[in-house]
Amino acid sequence: MSYAFQPEPITTLPVVGSDELFPVRRVYCVGRNYAAHAREMGFDPDREPPFFFCKPANAVVAVPYGTTYDLPYPPETSNFHYEIELVAAIGKSGANIPVEQALEYVWGYAVGLDMTRRDLQIKMREVGRPWELGKAFDFSAPTAPLHKAAEVSDIEKADLWLKVNGQDKQRSNIDKLIWSIAETVSYLSNYFTLEPGDLIFTGTPEGVGPVVKGDLMEGGVAGLGELKVRVV
Repeated sequence: MSYAFQPEPITTLPVVGSDELFPVRRVYCVGRNYAAHAREMGFDPDREPPFFFCKPANAVVAVPYGTTYDLPYPPETSNFHYEIELVAAIGKSGANIPVEQALEYVWGYAVGLDMTRRDLQIKMREVGRPWELGKAFDFSAPTAPLHKAAEVSDIEKADLWLKVNGQDKQRSNIDKLIWSIAETVSYLSNYFTLEPGDLIFTGTPEGVGPVVKGDLMEGGVAGLGELKVRVV
């Protein structure tokens, strides 16, 4: 048996302190998981059940430490937004995972950007259509190297931030998540069997906004290093 054409390479992320590569299977993203961000988007941040959208695995772009990724400004938008996020990487299969056991399924953590064509997202939202045009486009998930969970401490109390051209834009703490990492993993596993290679973008804090060609984004999560991306 042969392929009709050569399949593209598997999307992978480097692992800090290792020669291993983490293969990406699916990308789940949590919407409006910080109260202040929910408010700035015009929603009441009560603790309703979390909701999710997906990006394709090949939207993930690995950005090694010490490098700056040149991110193409995407077509069909005039309102291109940054969203800095903590990314949780799943390392074993599980469904209907109890909250108390959920962190056992997290293989590692990374810093990621959920880049968004905000005008298209809002347009789709207003007519009740899916968000793919706004969220699932090429190169929309630049991600720093993964840190193994066993080597990360106090991640649930870590600061996260993003600067654009050296100016603070987003700054918060993981403890301000409406739904914690463990709760998010547990809830998502009721709807999908989580598998090794799945990534969960856990949500972004307040301060989202637009970038244009030439802008430099520098974001990080305490203990996980920084991610640098320039719009070109």
